[in-house]
Amino acid sequence: MQRKQHRFGEAAVRDRSSGLAGAFAAANRREGDFREREAGNKKRAKFDSQTWLLLIVNGLFAAANALSGTFVNVYLWKAKNDFALIGWFAFANQLTMGLTFWLAGKWVKEHNKMNSLRLGIAIAALFYSLVLLLRQQSVHYVWLLGSVLGLSSGFFWLAFNVVYFEVTSRDNRDRFNGWAGLLGSGAGMIAPWISGFLITRMPETSGYRLIFGVSLAIFVVGVVFSFFLKKRKVSGEYEWTHGYRVLTQPGGPWKTVFGALTAQGVREGVFGFMIGLMVYIATRNEMRIGNFSLITSAVALFSFYAVGKWLKPAYRKWGMLIGVVMMIAVILPFFWRVNYTTLLLFGIGTALFIPLYTVPMTSSVFDLIGQDRESAEHRVEYVVLRELGLNVGRMFGTLVFIVVVSWTTAPTAINWLLLGIGSSPLLAWALMRGKLVTVQSDKFR
Repeated sequence: MQRKQHRFGEAAVRDRSSGLAGAFAAANRREGDFREREAGNKKRAKFDSQTWLLLIVNGLFAAANALSGTFVNVYLWKAKNDFALIGWFAFANQLTMGLTFWLAGKWVKEHNKMNSLRLGIAIAALFYSLVLLLRQQSVHYVWLLGSVLGLSSGFFWLAFNVVYFEVTSRDNRDRFNGWAGLLGSGAGMIAPWISGFLITRMPETSGYRLIFGVSLAIFVVGVVFSFFLKKRKVSGEYEWTHGYRVLTQPGGPWKTVFGALTAQGVREGVFGFMIGLMVYIATRNEMRIGNFSLITSAVALFSFYAVGKWLKPAYRKWGMLIGVVMMIAVILPFFWRVNYTTLLLFGIGTALFIPLYTVPMTSSVFDLIGQDRESAEHRVEYVVLRELGLNVGRMFGTLVFIVVVSWTTAPTAINWLLLGIGSSPLLAWALMRGKLVTVQSDKFR
């Protein structure tokens, strides 16, 4: 499934926010506290135990989803060969995720954000429990299943991204995103291969039930690990209409940023479920999906490590453009032929260049959130706004996909659809190119 994607690099945590909460609560301590934070920028470039622990939780979440995520779509496809059905499953996920972000923002800002993270993991376990319970009848409950998955993603990623902002600075944000992508790639390299191996060697759907059960167990372990994360202090009241006010502010940067996030989401919404499904349709073999993930994730593992280590903020603009152009270029071989070779070429090319796109995009948006005290005070609202932008794009891209495949599933039409949707990152770069050089060094985090 989507996220995590990676989400590729959307998260992190450290235990420095206690000073932030105290600073905002006691005005007479604010300036001294901020000066202390500014002086500690270089020290914050290193990760502490809480940061590594959250990376582990993220890795477990990614591993469980990588183990079963792609194969849920294949499972539904085998029950009913219907592209539109798969699209509606994704749309239900995206719609519920966006609503969950907006509604759960009050809980995360005013109460315990760590419980939101744990609830997200627990609901993911519920999702796989439902799939195990419904079995082949799952195809008749795609809206229910998609909505449960959306709830899981919304609760988890909202809490995760808020903590990520609180504990990273521009000095280590790219590095953390690189590590998160590295762990996600490692999970994506090993888990789907194991899944494909088991599915192809067990009768009928027994392999699917096994991997869904293992994913359930990993999510339970993730919940256990999350209790070792320290409870983080909260401050302020959640403003329900803050995002609307920011978007309608004359001359403000967020209208452009929201457009870029929407463009980013268009591609994510479709490619997140379509590529793995295309590999299965082209090969009719789940093991080939596992091999595909093994190869492409191995490339991504190296690429995310390199980008996280060497891509400096000053190089984000042109690095991101190179990534975008190459991500579009690797779609073109589909017009010659869609087979395992061209799909593998696409996968390797995307894995190699997508970190150049996602790492600067993610880091720059969070840099913008940390540019001044007012932004930092509304970090939850800004994270919600960011996720709403992504989900608006995902839903738009998925609806376009559903409309096209409901009209025709001709290979040429599908290829043009993928090229059009896959070119949306170019719009994201065009809108963000003036904001890819970092703002102030997170003095007000």
